[in-house]
Amino acid sequence: MTLFGPLHLALLGAVAVAAGVLAWLCRRGIFPLKPLRWTLGLTLALNELVWWVYRYSKEGIHVANLPLQLCDAGVWFSVLACLTVTPVIVEFAYFAGLAGAAMALLTPNLISPWPTYPAIYFFAAHGGIVIAMVALVFGGAAKFRPGAWWRSFLLLIAYATIVGLVDEASGSNFMFLLHKPEAASALDQMGPWPWYLR
Repeated sequence: MTLFGPLHLALLGAVAVAAGVLAWLCRRGIFPLKPLRWTLGLTLALNELVWWVYRYSKEGIHVANLPLQLCDAGVWFSVLACLTVTPVIVEFAYFAGLAGAAMALLTPNLISPWPTYPAIYFFAAHGGIVIAMVALVFGGAAKFRPGAWWRSFLLLIAYATIVGLVDEASGSNFMFLLHKPEAASALDQMGPWPWYLR
């Protein structure tokens, strides 16, 4: 897939349109929020579970393919946000999950070319986070409390600390804490140390 080529732009456009339309329909009262929340949450969960079965049946389970990327956490926080609308979960899923998923969609680091299942899964999972969180927040199902972004940032730091310890011990590169991804990304615009652990 060519970065910002016709296919990539079409996929980005589809995610943006779906998120915007669902939020608008909910805000106008045309689409009921509770069934939408549950549909989005359960669809995200099912998509993730199918991926795990597929991936681990092919690769086995080892440290390098554990679901520790920020977007792995973002998927499950988005699922919980949709199903429970718990404020702290919604806040983290929105600020951390949406930021990670948006960056992944803009600069995808695909392990397999389009249209293989891993590539389709990648866009379904990351696009699903964006669609779910935009629909949830801008559709009116959830509101942020004062200090939401600070709480989310502290949770992100706590999660990154745990993942960083795994990275350092195993040589994995979850959350790209050790070094930049091999594919082009927004991280290319940042300097080296102190942004990376190695």
